[in-house]
Amino acid sequence: MKRAELVRHLERHGCVLKREGGEHSLFWNPVTGKRSAVPRHREVNDLTARRICRDLEVPEP
Repeated sequence: MKRAELVRHLERHGCVLKREGGEHSLFWNPVTGKRSAVPRHREVNDLTARRICRDLEVPEP
């Protein structure tokens, strides 16, 4: 999955970018208080994308 698609999916479900790191972007779900790191690769492995969604408690893409 493309990173941009994953970021759009997370933002559509209420997650916000908390901060940028060197190799990851930290997203936060204000409803649940959960946060997860999204790698800064063009392609994000599908299993990694599903794990990020589970961590943030949003539906899987």
